[in-house]
Amino acid sequence: MLRPLARLSADRLVLTILVLIALFVGGRAWLAENPGSNPWAPLDLNDEPGWATKSKIAALRDDPAQCRAVLERSEVDFTPLEPVGEGACRREDRTLLSEFPYADPRPDTTCAVAAALEIWRRDSVQPAAQEIFGQDVARIEHFGSFSCRRLYGRDEGPWSEHATGNAIDIAGFVLEDGTRITIVNDWDTEDERSQFLREVRDGACVAFGTVLSPDYNEAHRDHFHLDQESRGFGGVCR
Repeated sequence: MLRPLARLSADRLVLTILVLIALFVGGRAWLAENPGSNPWAPLDLNDEPGWATKSKIAALRDDPAQCRAVLERSEVDFTPLEPVGEGACRREDRTLLSEFPYADPRPDTTCAVAAALEIWRRDSVQPAAQEIFGQDVARIEHFGSFSCRRLYGRDEGPWSEHATGNAIDIAGFVLEDGTRITIVNDWDTEDERSQFLREVRDGACVAFGTVLSPDYNEAHRDHFHLDQESRGFGGVCR
C-alpha cells in the first residue's frame, strides 16, 4: 500500500515542478514582450506603460544622470540646466523639455517629472483630445513648477515638492482651433470638456507619484498638481 502512495506523491511532485517551470518560462516571455510591466527592463518612454512604469520613473528622481540617459534613449529632446538655489530649495536637477507644448513661460522641472510629462502627453492628453474633440492640444497652460515654499505656503512643516521643481501645476489646455479648456471653469460642466479633464487626470496617474485635482480639496479647484514624490507602487490619484 505504501508503494502506490509513494509513487503518487512522486508523480505529483514532478507535475508541480513541471507546472512551475512552465509558469516561469511563460512569465519570462510575457515580461520580455511587455517591458512596461517588467521591473528589470531598462526604462524606455516609447514602450507601452505597465504596472512597473510608475515605480521606474519614481526611481529616477534620485538619479538625474540615469534619468537623462532614459530621455536620450527614448529620443526626447531636452536641455539640462545648471543647478541653482540654496538649502531646501536647492535645485540640482533642472531639465527643460524642448518640444513639450507648454504655454509660455516654459518651466523647467526635475528630470523625473519631465519623463512623466512625456508619457502623459503621448498616451493620455493627445489621445483624449483626438477622441473627444478630433484635434490635438496645441498648448498646455500651467502655474509653474518651482516655488520655494512649504506645503500650502505654511511657515512650518514639510517642504512642497515645488521647492525643488519636482512638481508642476497644470491649469488648462488650448486646442488647435483655439478652444480653451480650464480646470477652474470646466471641471464640473458635465460636458465633453469635463470628460476630457477627467480622462487626462486619470491618465496622469499612470506616470506620476501624486496627482491632485479639484476632487482632492478646494486648494486644487483650479489646477492639477502633478509631482514625482517617490512613493513606490502606491501614490495618490484624486
